[in-house]
Amino acid sequence: MSLDKGKHNVKEIDGVRCTVVETGVSEDRMNFLKKLLEHNGLEVKSEKEAKKDESAPDTFTIGVTDIVFNPVIAVYQRKLRTHDNKVVTAPYWKQQSEESRGWYWKNQTAG
Repeated sequence: MSLDKGKHNVKEIDGVRCTVVETGVSEDRMNFLKKLLEHNGLEVKSEKEAKKDESAPDTFTIGVTDIVFNPVIAVYQRKLRTHDNKVVTAPYWKQQSEESRGWYWKNQTAG
């Protein structure tokens, strides 16, 4: 599930029911999310997805064992923290920025 969709999906990963955080992600993205979620006290499970074409790169599904966890809610309610104890923002989650700016609904240019 990306931050663009709020649907809550549950899937069995490694024999454990998990909330799906994201699907179809690269190994680098999976490692980034795994480290971030484990830092926030969540147990993370991942699995390699079946390839449709042998030449396609490997993709992964990543989930957490906390069935009620929802990444959209966790990010926008500012419940997650980075490794240096800053708030995880949507751009940080999406790996678009390392910045952790103010509230997402406030205009940053207003003074």
